[in-house]
Amino acid sequence: MKKLFLSAVLIMAALATFAQSRPKLIVGIVVDQMRWDYLHRYYDLYGEGGFKRIMNEGFDCENTMINYIPAITAVGHTSIYTGSVPAIHGIQGNSFLINGKFTYCTADTTVAGVGTKTKAGQMSPRNMFCTTIGDELKVATDFKSRVVGVAIKDRAAILPAGHAADAAYWIDGKQSKFVSSTYYMKQLPAWVEKYNKTVSKYTEDQINLSPAGNEVTMDMAKNVITNEKLGQQGETDMICISFSSTDKIGHKYGTHCQLIQDQFVDLDKRLADFMKYLDTTIGKGEYLLFLTADHGAANGILMNQEHGIPSGGFSYKKEIKELNAYFRQKYGVDADFTRYIMAYNVVLDHDAIEKAGLELSNVKKDVIDYFMKKDYVAYAVDMEHVADATVPPYIKEKMLNGYNAKRNGDVQLILQPGWYDVYGDKIEAGTTHSAWNPYDAHIPFLMMGWGVKHGKTNHPTYITDIAATICNLVHIQMPNGCIGNAVEMK
Repeated sequence: MKKLFLSAVLIMAALATFAQSRPKLIVGIVVDQMRWDYLHRYYDLYGEGGFKRIMNEGFDCENTMINYIPAITAVGHTSIYTGSVPAIHGIQGNSFLINGKFTYCTADTTVAGVGTKTKAGQMSPRNMFCTTIGDELKVATDFKSRVVGVAIKDRAAILPAGHAADAAYWIDGKQSKFVSSTYYMKQLPAWVEKYNKTVSKYTEDQINLSPAGNEVTMDMAKNVITNEKLGQQGETDMICISFSSTDKIGHKYGTHCQLIQDQFVDLDKRLADFMKYLDTTIGKGEYLLFLTADHGAANGILMNQEHGIPSGGFSYKKEIKELNAYFRQKYGVDADFTRYIMAYNVVLDHDAIEKAGLELSNVKKDVIDYFMKKDYVAYAVDMEHVADATVPPYIKEKMLNGYNAKRNGDVQLILQPGWYDVYGDKIEAGTTHSAWNPYDAHIPFLMMGWGVKHGKTNHPTYITDIAATICNLVHIQMPNGCIGNAVEMK
């Protein structure tokens, strides 16, 4: 009987150990502005060890969509790692309203730069309301796990790593070097200072618009793992890596340019080398890697028009100027009622409207009437009443998920498919993103390594399911604003 009892205890202990087992390292990779179809458009140009390895050895969620608007960098990175939407996590865009003031998403004047004396270092995750995968990993291990973010863009390093991160490193473009802030540390580690001597040989444009951006990001990630011994000290650690140059190139040159092809082929080679490094340093099968994107991108207006595809440009500058002129004429006022239009969200000046003795609700109706007369606007919606709007349910859900009353503007515009904002009055070769449409919302989601079965699914998956899936795999609680569901791997 004692032997049976002892055997039962040992079995239960073994099962408990198995249930709590985790990978040595979680590796999150976000490729900025990676359309889902880039996996297939350049498939024949990829080697066997990069994207193809993840697809052939891992699990591929082919139908992963962004379930909110706007599809923008800061929002995407936040949603990936929180499993939440702007209505909950509070990151409404790259910049948005905080207490009525237009504020950059990671700006924090209470901290100072580390490695820089410029505003490029005054950054933290404090404007984000929710926890991330890394935060929950920290909690689950009594804060013994270490979590680090790396990217060219500050927001792409800071927001993924979360509130309790040990470090986040991003590039101060004017100085071409990795920096951080006093939110994380008092001074840069010696190994960062050393590596910055290599980074500084590149100009800001080279880092943003060439394979040099892939190089410095990947090499910095390796440096973090090697020097901080991530995944090598007994607890599960996490590194969040974001490749930002792909977005910079897409914005400037478009989705079909040679430079974007070259950038992805180069990234593929670096991914192959990185995974070999992980196989050696951490151990094959001992790390969990996932790869996704923060958003996609629209095909270029000029290319679309050349081939008869409906498309056009929406100039924020021009629209704001004309809308304010319309108000001045209608109401006979000497004031501008429109503060900004950002991500097709019209932000009105409530104080100016009140001072003019007008009702905000009436001015919002005027905004809606004004834009609904434009052929390129499909819908204009007062966001206070979005639930009652006569908008297709699929789009309405994205609007609701993207709306935070304390941080959003007043009227949301939905443009016709193929129309998007341009930076000036002239339409050029580049592109942008932020709309509900599949070209902006359809993103890759691949997983490989520890606990991942080989396979794929075409079942609808959402950006908010990524955090839920990773947390489920490593047996930790989902982030506290997560609305996603773990992907079932069959």
